Amino acid sequence: MPVTKRDYYEILGVAKGASVDEIKRAYRQLALKHHPDRVSAGEKKEAEEKFKEISEAYAVLTDPQKRSVYDQYGHAGFDQRYSTADIFRGADFSSIFEDLGFGGSIFEDLFGGFDLFGGGGGRRGSRGADLEFELPLSFEEAAGGIEKTVTVPRREICPECRGEGGQRAGCPTCQGTGQIRQSAGFMVIARTCHRCGGQGSALKKACSNCRGEGRVAVERKIQVKVPAGVESGMRLRLSGEGEVGTRGRGDLYVHLTISPHPVFRREGPHLVLDFPIDITQAALGTELDVPTMNGRVSMKVPAGTQSGTIFRVRGKGLPDVHERGHGDLLVRVLVETPTNLTSAQRRQLEELARNLGEAAHPSRRSFLAKVRDLLRR
Repeated sequence: MPVTKRDYYEILGVAKGASVDEIKRAYRQLALKHHPDRVSAGEKKEAEEKFKEISEAYAVLTDPQKRSVYDQYGHAGFDQRYSTADIFRGADFSSIFEDLGFGGSIFEDLFGGFDLFGGGGGRRGSRGADLEFELPLSFEEAAGGIEKTVTVPRREICPECRGEGGQRAGCPTCQGTGQIRQSAGFMVIARTCHRCGGQGSALKKACSNCRGEGRVAVERKIQVKVPAGVESGMRLRLSGEGEVGTRGRGDLYVHLTISPHPVFRREGPHLVLDFPIDITQAALGTELDVPTMNGRVSMKVPAGTQSGTIFRVRGKGLPDVHERGHGDLLVRVLVETPTNLTSAQRRQLEELARNLGEAAHPSRRSFLAKVRDLLRR
C-alpha cells in the first residue's frame, strides 16, 4: 500500500495562513530537536526520518510558487509536478543552518546530495522527470480510436533566465572546480561541491521570474493519439513530453480508463453480447437483428437452441491494438422464462407440457437417468 504523506502544515505545527517567518521559526525549533547528530544512536534512524519530513515541509512552504501548488492540489497533484530534487532546490537552508551550527553534509547523507546551498537553478546534469496523466475515454472512443487534446501541468525552462536561475558567479566554496578535496593521510578524497552541485558556479542573484530555480510551472496543451482497440489500464508513452532537465526532457505517460458500455462487454479484442430470446424462438428457431459497434447484422438461431449457447459473428468485434484485424462478436442467447402468466396462458403451457413429453427434453431425460443410477448404488 502507498504511504500516506502527512500535511505539511501539520508537520511544522503551523496554521495554513502562517507567514514565512512563522514557518522558519517553527522549522528552527524542530531542526534543533530532530537533527540526527543531536540524538542517541538508538534514536538516530527515527530522527533522520523526522528531519527529512520537516525539511521537505519547510522547503515547500517557504517557496510561494510551490506553496501555491500544494495549497491548490495537495500531495496528489503536487507530487506529480515536483520531484524530490525539485522540492529542495532553491530552498534557503543555509541561513538557518549557519545560525544553528549545522553543516550541509546532512543532506548528502539523507537526500543524496541535492544542490541546496547555491541555488543550482536546474543546472544539475539530469534528465527531466517523467509525468503521469490519466485520460478517461468512452467505450466508443476506445473502440474506434481518437485524438484528444489534454492540458498537462509541467515545469519548463524559465524564459527570463533561460534556465540559469539568474546571475551566476564562480563558486566560492570550490573555487570554480566543482569539487571539494580533502586529504586523508597520503590519500586525497574528492567529492562534488554541495554548494554548486559540481557546476563550478553558484547563483549570485536569483531570477525574479523563477526565483533561482531555472524552471517555471506552465500548462501545455498536448495532442494524444489513442489507437483503436485500446483497453482500460493501458498506458501511452509520449516521448519528450515530460519535464525539462539539463540532459533532455522526460516522457509523458498517459494512463487510459475506459467507461463500460451499456450493452457490450469486451474480452480482449472480442465483444460479448447477451441477447434474450423467448422460449418459442429458442424452440422453433428464429432470425435475430443483432447490434454491433458499427450497425446491425442478421443472425440465425436454429430450432432447439439452449439457453447460454454462444454464436460467433466473425470480424464484428474490436480492432486488435497489438495485431492487424478485428476480434469477433460473441452473442450469447439467454432463453427467458415467461412470467406474469394469465390463467389462459398457464393452461396452454400445461397442455403443451403434457403433449411434449420426455422425448422433447433429451438433456433432462439423460440427467434424470444418471441420477437414478446414482441412487441405486
